[in-house]
Amino acid sequence: MKFYVASGFQNIKQVRHVARVLTQKGFIHTYDWTQNERADTLDKLQSIGEEEKQAVIESDFVVILLPGGKGSHIELGIAMGLNKRLYLYSPTDDIYNPAKSSTFYHVSGVNKFVGSIDDFIMHLLNQELVSNYQ
Repeated sequence: MKFYVASGFQNIKQVRHVARVLTQKGFIHTYDWTQNERADTLDKLQSIGEEEKQAVIESDFVVILLPGGKGSHIELGIAMGLNKRLYLYSPTDDIYNPAKSSTFYHVSGVNKFVGSIDDFIMHLLNQELVSNYQ
């Protein structure tokens, strides 16, 4: 199974942690954007955007770690449009506060989780194991 992790630069450690655990369990990471420096030209933005778009397309499921960066919600939209399995992680229950949440967090097919990142990873692994046997 292939996966992609979307988030913002402020969450690089968590993105790497999630990706490391998933790859250790045999999942394939379609693209590791955390290896990039912040893009400082339009050409770099385009190149990274193409890589990230392709990574979402190639994935079986997409993980969104909140708070996200500018591109995270676009990646969420691409994944929704392609009917990918979606896992949305939030360290706080802000996703359940209508003033702070997004409508797209609550559409069908978005698997939401609030809590610790390690509990989220266990939840994600359990969900993916179940979907592999269905």
